[in-house]
Amino acid sequence: MSYLSSTINRITFAPQIPLWQFIGGAIAILLFQFVIFAQQTPNITTSDDQQTLIIDGNTDTQVYSFGKNVVVKHSAKEVFVFGGNVTIEGKIEGDVGTIGGSVIQKEGAFIGGDVIVLGGTYQPEVQKPLRNAEKETVIIGIFEEELRNFAQNPTAIFSPTLTWGFLAQRILSILFWFLLSFAFTTISPGAVSRAVARFQLSTLKIVAVGISGFLLTTIGIMLSVAFLPGYLSGIISLMTLLLLFLAYVFGRVALQVSSGKLLQKYFLPENKHSETTAILLGVVSWTIILSIPYVWTFALLLLFSVSIGLVFTARTKNGWQKV
Repeated sequence: MSYLSSTINRITFAPQIPLWQFIGGAIAILLFQFVIFAQQTPNITTSDDQQTLIIDGNTDTQVYSFGKNVVVKHSAKEVFVFGGNVTIEGKIEGDVGTIGGSVIQKEGAFIGGDVIVLGGTYQPEVQKPLRNAEKETVIIGIFEEELRNFAQNPTAIFSPTLTWGFLAQRILSILFWFLLSFAFTTISPGAVSRAVARFQLSTLKIVAVGISGFLLTTIGIMLSVAFLPGYLSGIISLMTLLLLFLAYVFGRVALQVSSGKLLQKYFLPENKHSETTAILLGVVSWTIILSIPYVWTFALLLLFSVSIGLVFTARTKNGWQKV
């Protein structure tokens, strides 16, 4: 199990962004890759409260746990936990990692591989823990409690809780996207206008092209990871994700402007029409849609599809007919 080959020793940050949007795009991959792996063997038992896996004997298997803590009393090959802590009292031959939890290394315990922690801490009980000097420690302190709660209740990602914090995040999101959309339409009004026109003239074609492009891009990343050298596939994946992010920003701006103009046309008198009002209406409407439980997943997919479709058809000339 090789999670990272980075030379980063420690990274700790805690950005204030909506958790459910942060991990919404990765949830399918997480659920596909990280499943509970707790075979009923004499070496692996479960605590009375069903919240902890205990490795009592020696095992040469890779232990995966979803939503449970893991305690290694003797030895294991490798351990990965999503939404729980890893407590090492014995020996782990390879890597140990956790998302939404911490790695706790007791005195006298040994870790032979890398230590990777996302949303938690690495807590050795002694100043110089028993480690392989050639291996790395990577810690990203972000969303520990949220990731742990998500592991306990995965469906919560589709139905966020209505709290004052959630409302504050929505207000900040409206402000952010309004300023960004206003900047785009001011700096490059022609590009935004052409994108809005293409979307209105051929909505179904834009969405179809976008979905196809998204699927092909995803397959391309998977193939690069599977068949290309690690450093090359990493560069390709990062560049592709960056391009997708930029396409999403531009596509969302165009879709917000288009939606705002449509709402303005039907709900406001003509003397009240303006570009700024259209942008505000579009931003507010899409922020509300992306805040509705379960509906936001389909809305996000639509945004990505439209964004990629608009980018892929940006050079098309006068060939768009109304559907």
